[in-house]
Amino acid sequence: MKNFTYYNPVRVYFGKGTIARLKESIPAGARVMMTWGGGSIRQNGVYEQVASALKGHPVAEFGGIEPNPRFETLMRAVTAARSEKIDFLLSVGGGSVLDGTKFIAAAVPFPGPEPWDLLSKHTPVRAALPLGCVLTLPATGSEMNGTAVISREATREKLAFGSPLLFPRFSVLDPESTLSLPPRQTANGVVDAFVHVLEQYLTYPAAAPLQDRQAEAILLTLIECGPRLLASPDSYDERATLMWCATQALNGLIGCGVPQDWATHAIGHELTAAYGLDHAQTLAVVLPALLRHQRQQKGEKLLQYSERIWGISSGSEEQRMEEAIAQTEAFFRSLGVRTRLAEYDIPAEGVRGIGARIETRDGKIGERRDIGAEQIDAILQACTK
Repeated sequence: MKNFTYYNPVRVYFGKGTIARLKESIPAGARVMMTWGGGSIRQNGVYEQVASALKGHPVAEFGGIEPNPRFETLMRAVTAARSEKIDFLLSVGGGSVLDGTKFIAAAVPFPGPEPWDLLSKHTPVRAALPLGCVLTLPATGSEMNGTAVISREATREKLAFGSPLLFPRFSVLDPESTLSLPPRQTANGVVDAFVHVLEQYLTYPAAAPLQDRQAEAILLTLIECGPRLLASPDSYDERATLMWCATQALNGLIGCGVPQDWATHAIGHELTAAYGLDHAQTLAVVLPALLRHQRQQKGEKLLQYSERIWGISSGSEEQRMEEAIAQTEAFFRSLGVRTRLAEYDIPAEGVRGIGARIETRDGKIGERRDIGAEQIDAILQACTK
């Protein structure tokens, strides 16, 4: 296990009625900008609860942040926040709204003329507005980390950035706020959290048995709760379980001291940027093909995964690895999430050039830095079959 530093300053309020805790969490006298997405918070009662808790604060609002938050939209919020002299941001929505709010937090005090440099040039975040969140869609884990992923429509890019300055000061996680989510978003949340865990777990042994068991606990819980939640969408307990799993999947804890992959995410971001697929949809498409392509490099952990998660203990090593990948793909499909590009009407020729674009920008990817343009193209072609 490698040396590591674990940093997580987020205060989490979890459970029914916790939106009221906003009253004690936002500094007195703060000028607040509340950010939100498509407006579902006005239908499920969350908006009224937040507004009540914010009484006494000057509040501006910025709505319309997309499921894949766009730089162009967010820059309008940056202009408004500067004009209104906002000094605290409150994200009310899912992970995309929170990711967008993190960008706003970093862009408002950004001293240069081009805040996109934070993503495209990896310019360090030197200052950021403080922010908090009320989470209404469990998936990304953004409520307990300092990273964000932003899309730029003009250049068809989807890039990530992060900083300790972008950790929320607090996160309110009330599972009741997720009861109105449609099946597609619920299933996406399960897949997103599941793949977040696998990107930190399915690499190579690192003498980290505790992290392995923690990751396996989240995976097994998602396998249990995902189908039950889709069958009983009004279950508070299942909603709460998914919400906490998604938070734990990407708050940094299971990734402490272990190698991490993130190649599936890098490839998936390109598919979202090019075709507008949901983030989780791209993960469900790319992951099985990537695991098959990298099965020798990931062999030891794949065999561990096959036995501990799917109970596969007989057959050759090759058979056990393939069965584990097939079971993973079947799990995604059981949630209603498709796993082939053709099912989204994306032809093989439509993904050519993605590998070169990723390698030119990021170099080779994966836990061993051995996945370049040639390997990415092979993985994507396998996704079309």
